[in-house]
Amino acid sequence: MTLMPRAVPPRAAWALQQAGCDVLLARLYAARGVQTPDELDDALHHLPPPDRLLGARAAGALLADALQQGLTIGVVADYDCDGATACAVAVRGLRALGQPLGWDRVRYVVPDRARDGYGLTPALAERVRALGADVLVTVDNGIASLDGVAHARARGLQVLITDHHLPLQIDGQPRLPADCVIVNPNQPGCPFPSKALAGVGVMFYVLLALRAELRRRGVFSSQHQPRLDGLLPLVALGTVADVVRLDVHNRRLVAQGLKRIRAGVLPAGLAALLAVSQRAPARASTFDLGFAVAPRLNAAGRLHDMSLGIECLLTDDPARAHELAQQLDAINRQRRNLEAQMREQALLQLAERELPTDADQAAAVTLFDPSFHEGVVGIVAARLKDRLHRPVFVFAPAQLDDGTPCLKGSGRSIAGFHLRDALDAIAKQHPGLLLRFGGHAMAAGCTLSVDGWATFDAALRALASAWLDADMLQRRLTTDGALASERLHPDTADLLEAQVWGQGFAAPIFSDEADVLSQRLVGQHHLALRLRVQGQLMDGIWFGHSDPLPARVLLAYRLQSDEWQGARRARLVVEGAQT
Repeated sequence: MTLMPRAVPPRAAWALQQAGCDVLLARLYAARGVQTPDELDDALHHLPPPDRLLGARAAGALLADALQQGLTIGVVADYDCDGATACAVAVRGLRALGQPLGWDRVRYVVPDRARDGYGLTPALAERVRALGADVLVTVDNGIASLDGVAHARARGLQVLITDHHLPLQIDGQPRLPADCVIVNPNQPGCPFPSKALAGVGVMFYVLLALRAELRRRGVFSSQHQPRLDGLLPLVALGTVADVVRLDVHNRRLVAQGLKRIRAGVLPAGLAALLAVSQRAPARASTFDLGFAVAPRLNAAGRLHDMSLGIECLLTDDPARAHELAQQLDAINRQRRNLEAQMREQALLQLAERELPTDADQAAAVTLFDPSFHEGVVGIVAARLKDRLHRPVFVFAPAQLDDGTPCLKGSGRSIAGFHLRDALDAIAKQHPGLLLRFGGHAMAAGCTLSVDGWATFDAALRALASAWLDADMLQRRLTTDGALASERLHPDTADLLEAQVWGQGFAAPIFSDEADVLSQRLVGQHHLALRLRVQGQLMDGIWFGHSDPLPARVLLAYRLQSDEWQGARRARLVVEGAQT
C-alpha cells in the first residue's frame, strides 16, 4: 500500500482560518474543496428552493389535489436504508400536511428483494391498486420502471416518480417513464444545483413543494403551517446510508439532521436503533448513522422484509420502537454471521483457484457458490474488493419473477473501472447473457441464466485487463498527513467526530511514522498495538488485520476517543500501513 498525502490549497485554508475556523478543520476542509466560509454555514435558508427541482411544482399540485379530494396515496418503497427512510419521510410528511384537511389516506408497499427485484413492476402496481390507492408515489426508485409505470397508468393510477438514479439508456439516449410526474435531479433538463441528492432528500424536497402549493391555495400561511424539519434526522440517516456524495447541499441536510438527533429531537425508532447499537444520541455522528444504524435497517431488506424497518421508523410508541429495533438487531447479527461464512467460502475459492496476482490474469474477480445468499452478495463483494483492490462480482442462486432459476450478482469496483459501463459492454459482446443489469460506476448488479457465470467471468476479466493497468491496480490511500503532537488528544477526536463526513467528503485519515512497541492478536482477526508516535505513547487497533508489523512503520490512522478505567483517552484506529 502506498500512502498519498492530500494537497491543501493554502489560500483556501487561510481564508477559512481568518473566518474563525479551527486551524486543523480549516486545513481539512480546504483539502476537500471548501473555498469560502459560506460553504460551512449549514443554515436551512441556504438550501435551494424546491421549485428548482424539475417536476417538483407539478408534484406538489398532484399531491395537493389528492389531499384536498380525499384520495388515497400508495407509496412504493425500496428495500435499502435510503428507500426505507424515504418511505418513512413520505408517510410522516403527508400525514402532517394532510392533518389540517382531515386527510390520512396514505399506504405503502415494499418490494421483496428476491421475489420482486428492484423498482416498480406491474405486479407491484397491482398491489398498490389493491390497497385502494388513487395515486402511486415511488421513493428511491421508478425512473427506469417503464413497464411498471405504464401498467399503473393503464389501471387508472396517477403516478409520481421520486428518484435520484440515472434514467434508463436506450440506444444511447435517456428514456423516461411516460404520462407521469417525475422529480429527479438526474433527469434531463433539471436545473437543481445538486445532482447528489439521495432518494430521501428528493422526497423531502417534494414535501416542501407540497407545503408551498398548499400555502398558495390558502390552506396554510407561512406563519401557521406544519413543520417539516422534524423529518431531517431521517433525511440525514438515508443520505449517509446511501453513500451519496456529500456536496454542500447534502452536508447541510445531514448537519441539520444531526443537530436534532443530538438535541434529542428524533423519531422513537431512530432513538431505539441508536440504543441497540450502544450509541448515544447526544454524541451521534455520521459514522454512527452509516455503520451502526443503517446496517440494522439494511439487514431487514437483505434477509427479511424492509416493512419491519419502515414500521420502526414510523412508530411514535417508544416501547414498540424498542421491540422492533431489537428484532432488527437480531436480523443484523444473522446477516453478519452469514456474511462471515460467505466471505470465508469466497476466500477458500480464491485459494483453490490459485488466483494469479498479475494484472493480465487477475484484474477482476467473479465468484459463485450454490450456498451464497443473494441478499448478502453486495456486502461480500465490497469486502473482497477492499481486500484485493480489484473489481469483484459475487453471484448467488435466485429466481426470476416467473420462478425460473437464475443467478443474481452484485459488484463493487475501484477507481478507473466503471462497473455499469462494463456490464453494458458485456451485454453488447454477449447478447442475451445479461437478463437484467444496472447500477453506477462503483456498484452495480446483474442477473444471469444459471449457465452464464463462466462466460460472464471471462468477459469481466477481459474487460478489466483492457481497462486497468498495473498502476491503477496499486492500492493507494489518501491521507491528511501528520497530526501535530498536541492534537493527539481525545478533544481532537471529539471535534472531528462532530463534523459531517462521508462520500466525497472523506473523514480525516492521518499518517505518521510510529514505533511499534508491542502487538498482539485480539479475537483472532484484530491487531492490538502499543505505539510511540511523535514521542507520545498511544494505543492502536487495526481491525480485520492479523499480520505483524515491523518495529517502525508509516501508519495511516483515524483518531478516536474512548474511555479506559474511567479516563478519556485517544487511540489510533489503523487504516493502512506503508512498510
